[in-house]
Amino acid sequence: MTPRYASRHRSTRLTGFTLVELLVVVAIIGVLVALLLPAVQSAREAARRTQCVNNQKQIVLAAMNYESAEGRLPPSGLVGIFSKTYAEEPYEAVDQRYGQMTSWAVLLLPYLGETPLSDRFDLGKSVLEQAGDPQAVSLASLTCPSDAATGRFFSDEELTAGKQFAKGNYAVYTSPHHTDAQLVYPGAFLARPLSLRRITDGLGKTLGVSEVRTHPRTSDERGAWALAWTGASLLALDMHHAKTIAGGWTQEYYLDVSLAHKAQMPNFVDPQAFTAEGAGQIIGDTTVRCPPLRGDEWMTLVRDGMPCHPWIGLESPVTFGTVGLGGYQSAAPRSLHPGGVNGAFLDGRVEFISDDIDPVVMALSIDIRDNTLAEAINRSTASR
Repeated sequence: MTPRYASRHRSTRLTGFTLVELLVVVAIIGVLVALLLPAVQSAREAARRTQCVNNQKQIVLAAMNYESAEGRLPPSGLVGIFSKTYAEEPYEAVDQRYGQMTSWAVLLLPYLGETPLSDRFDLGKSVLEQAGDPQAVSLASLTCPSDAATGRFFSDEELTAGKQFAKGNYAVYTSPHHTDAQLVYPGAFLARPLSLRRITDGLGKTLGVSEVRTHPRTSDERGAWALAWTGASLLALDMHHAKTIAGGWTQEYYLDVSLAHKAQMPNFVDPQAFTAEGAGQIIGDTTVRCPPLRGDEWMTLVRDGMPCHPWIGLESPVTFGTVGLGGYQSAAPRSLHPGGVNGAFLDGRVEFISDDIDPVVMALSIDIRDNTLAEAINRSTASR
């Protein structure tokens, strides 16, 4: 007969994980998390991108509702228009430093469901003189969740008298050339409001809206939605006009494809921007304010995919050659979506525009007068 105490002793066995088993479980969980995290991040970005697409569709719908009410698309901005002459050819140039400087986005507020905010704007006054600072309101309808624009502001003691401007993520195309030459080489949104009859390409072939990125610096105006400045709410491709082929500066727009490598394509960063030798000639968003062309601060913007270049015309009178056909105001569409940006056409269709899109195709998508793509490409290649 087995003693009672012996049976009791044999039943007291320890249970649980050993240290090795615990480490194996932790390792397995770590591997699973590592495998799942990219999928989760991808799903989140897909949801954010969907919201960005929906916002752009609403902007185009609002523009069309504005057109139905006013008989014209909304102007790119309430800015100064000046008669000028370049190489003995008269034309009209746009200068963003003059006029009310109010952007298209302010005019579309009632059509975006923001009538109370719209009522706070006095369109007879400069956007710098608005009582109650409606331009400082962040709007979900004008921000893309992929960017951290909400809560970011632009302010400049000299240029905005210290007024704050909330940032957003959408801008309209004014020209395949420069924003200051938009009335010579027109895109969909112009300082002189555009009739749909002038868009001979058709709404489905005309790119109207794309995305811009913002920077946390308050001195960087990119994305300032109420401000009709290049890079803030306006875009232009910087695909130059081939004067020799066209027969003049103000003739029908012909693409100078010899300079296509310098166009402000989606998320464009000039390779020369990474070298000190090329710093003075880099192509970047032509913002009114920009960090110095040399130094760590500027190189940080380049590495982050947000290069900029200061506009030399800031201190020049409007009669000088730094605005209009003698200027160079342009900016690239930018986003944090991998590989490209969303772009909305005037028929409400939104497409993903790859960083690698052909510059000629991009230019002809912005131009409103090339009629058929094949004809326009054949015409433009004559300048090669």
